[in-house]
Amino acid sequence: MRTIVFLLEERSAGEMLYMILPKILPSDVIFRLISFEGKQDLEKNIERKIRGWCTLNTKFVIMRDKDSEDCHQIKARLIEKCRKTGRLNDCLVRIACHELESFYLGDLDAISRAFELSSMPSQDSRKYRNPDSLANPADELKKLTRKCYQKIEGSRRISAFIATNGTNRSESFNVLISGIQRIVSEMPH
Repeated sequence: MRTIVFLLEERSAGEMLYMILPKILPSDVIFRLISFEGKQDLEKNIERKIRGWCTLNTKFVIMRDKDSEDCHQIKARLIEKCRKTGRLNDCLVRIACHELESFYLGDLDAISRAFELSSMPSQDSRKYRNPDSLANPADELKKLTRKCYQKIEGSRRISAFIATNGTNRSESFNVLISGIQRIVSEMPH
């Protein structure tokens, strides 16, 4: 059996992955979602979780939001923590730019379907062409959904419809999906 363990900053990321992973993973790959209480809790516990994991043929995906930090510095810091475990080759680090909600704003059709909205701006409009560049995607998502978006339930609803085929306008989402698919393809059967 092949296993992927996701170490996540928050529960809403776990809700999203719970919905999309069955769409992209082969049936012989199981996944475990471990959500922490924010980025500090995640970073404090990465090494302990990876070192303590004893199941053979396991890969780890560490995911957190960029927020207002420099994504290269965040990624370097997380990679260093993975290196300290001696299992760097088993780890994939991915950063959501700026926030998880950027992933959702990359697929306005999924938002429209999830919240049954009759009107939605065009994905080609200047504002939504590159959702990773939006300064506050969570606020933007609340505006689009007329304040109906809540982190946990919203993640569940939108992720049921979100495209995983590379058409999402969030580059950080597409990099996450392709990274997961790549590590699965490298795992022995």
